[in-house]
Order: sequence, then C-alpha cells, then structure tokens
Amino acid sequence: MKIYTRTGDEGDTGLFGGGRVPKDDTRVEAYGELDEANAAMGVARATGLDTDLDDILAAAQHALFDLGAELATPPDANRSAQAKVPHVSVASVTKLEEEIDRLTAELPPQTHFILPGGSESAAALHEARTVLRRAERRVVTLHHRAPLRAEILQYVNRLSDLLFVMARAANHRKGVPEVIWKS
Repeated sequence: MKIYTRTGDEGDTGLFGGGRVPKDDTRVEAYGELDEANAAMGVARATGLDTDLDDILAAAQHALFDLGAELATPPDANRSAQAKVPHVSVASVTKLEEEIDRLTAELPPQTHFILPGGSESAAALHEARTVLRRAERRVVTLHHRAPLRAEILQYVNRLSDLLFVMARAANHRKGVPEVIWKS
C-alpha cells in the first residue's frame, strides 16, 4: 500500500463509504483533531507512565481511532461501510467513569484550580487533555451540523476529565506537588 495517492492534491479527501469533501470540512476537522489528541496521548505514553495509566491510554487511543472512523463515515455512506465501523458504547463511557473514580480515590481532595505541569508525565497528560478539549469543540461543531450519537460526545468529554485525573495521579505517585493557581 502506498502512503501517497495524489487524490488529495487539490485540497479534498475521501470519506469512508464514499464521497469527497474539502480537507477543511467540519467532519475532517473533527476527526483530524481527534487524531492530534491521539498523538498527544502517544507522547504522554512515551514518558514512562505507570502500567495502569499506560493501559488506560492504550485503550483510549484505540477508542479514538474508532471515533475517527465513525466521524469519517458520513450518515449517507453505504450500509456495508457503516456496518464495518466500530462504535464506542455506553459501556465505554462507564469504564472511563470507573477509572476516574478509582484514580480520584487515591488523590487528596482538590480544593483549588491546578495549573498544568509537574512531572514530565503529568505535563504531557495535561497537554493531551487540552488537545482533546479542542477536538471536543470541533466534534460539537460537527454535531450541530450533522447530529452524532450521544456516546461520541460523552466519551470525548469524559476522556478529557480522565486525562486531568491521570495527570494529578502521575504527580501524586511521583511525589510532585501540584501547582496551585494564584490569582
């Protein structure tokens, strides 16, 4: 398989299941931002996270690929294409909530706003969180133009919450104090 096809040389791209749109189409922006968030999570994983945190991110990276595939498949795509696309489920959202609760239980209560930073791993997780929040904004924009399944919006929102808690956990486990916002 060649990495280049030349089919996008004039500024458009193909969607899964047929059809072409400009590369700055809202749909392409949304799944492109998810791809960037996925890469940021890969950077966070490369910092040497604890095994449980790495496992969470590995699963989330796969889920973001699933979300990207779903977003790259327009509602009018042929049925066989739509049937091939995996979907995140309510259970996927619930799993993120369970991880948030598990990690929060090991942390001191949060009483102030926290600035991104601390250990290398925590800083990378905070960066992944902010990239994912930007992706979420693009996904919401797409949702306003072409309604998406509720689980997509829920998953992205919950994953950014989880990344915040993971950053706190990474600092806590390394004994690195959180930087409190002072106004």
